[in-house]
Amino acid sequence: MIYCVEDDGGIRELVVYSLRNTGFEAKGFESGEPLFEALKNGGRPELILLDIMLPGEDGLSILKKLRSAPDTRDIPVILLTAKNAEFDKVSGLDGGADDYVTKPFGIMELISRIKAVLRRSGGAAESKADEEYSAFGVHLNAKKHIVTSGGNEVELTLKEFEVLRLLLKNRGSVMTRDTLLDRVWGYDFDGETRTVDVHIRTLRRKLGERGSIIKTVRGVGYRIED
Repeated sequence: MIYCVEDDGGIRELVVYSLRNTGFEAKGFESGEPLFEALKNGGRPELILLDIMLPGEDGLSILKKLRSAPDTRDIPVILLTAKNAEFDKVSGLDGGADDYVTKPFGIMELISRIKAVLRRSGGAAESKADEEYSAFGVHLNAKKHIVTSGGNEVELTLKEFEVLRLLLKNRGSVMTRDTLLDRVWGYDFDGETRTVDVHIRTLRRKLGERGSIIKTVRGVGYRIED
């Protein structure tokens, strides 16, 4: 099931209709209120398409709520926005979005991006297995999807979790931005290496004083020292 939160009825109906014709189950919502009502009543979609410009509560605020709740923080989210400003893209990724699509968009492009995000999120879940890593007071349990920093649990988005997992797994080695993009977002991701920088910044902030374990290798990428 895919949820589409879009206040423009024409766009919403077209997206839902196209998804259903492509083999997905889909449901549309005109704002955040009915979305949260559906989630409260047990609905758990595989992915949420979320417009930024919505009546009442905007998409970025809704995204923040989704990422802060244990039941919804792992649901992949693609932002739909009519804005081209870098600020909106960075704000969305910083807030935990898995991808963004700028309006106007082609339906086949949107469906392709949806499939790519679902493929990446599913592949990430399978690849984590029973891995556990620790470094300088930061501990990651992949099976339970738990990260602690100094003994305190830290809530991370799927992408933040995967970036940290790869850095811990390859402790002592430099992970280039391109490698992180390829391994976490997928080779077909249409974004920029700045996406990695945004997620590193939020990771450091969420890890608190232990965020400094993630070192910047200027002009190359990032590493956690051995």
